[in-house]
Amino acid sequence: MADFNEQVIAEFRANHGKVGGPFEGAPLLLLHSTGAKSGARRISPVMYLPDDDRYVIFASKAGADTNPDWYHNLKANPDAAIEVGDSTVDVVASEITGTERDELYRKQAELYPGFAEYEKKTSRVIPVVALSAKS
Repeated sequence: MADFNEQVIAEFRANHGKVGGPFEGAPLLLLHSTGAKSGARRISPVMYLPDDDRYVIFASKAGADTNPDWYHNLKANPDAAIEVGDSTVDVVASEITGTERDELYRKQAELYPGFAEYEKKTSRVIPVVALSAKS
């Protein structure tokens, strides 16, 4: 998985935020988080849903029964950064729950049906996280 992510990151940066393969045409950002245990900086390519001035991301991990590492990192260290296109933005992460979470996840699943499949594959509630620019 690390090799795959490294290739996506390199392609993202070389093409001003655009990539091919499974992410072709999808809104993608590079999430810079701090490891919950290690304290090391991590970079993860993540699809997002624009929501006014927020970037909403989904801890789907392709429907696995565990949350992705970046989710645990953001819970422990909500201050992060994202690369969107050629811009880097300092953000703070906050989990969205309840009705708002359900509505945003439904919207993402309508736009990208793979997210509906991810939800069917797992018994966990897939976390939804808002990334808001620091002011």
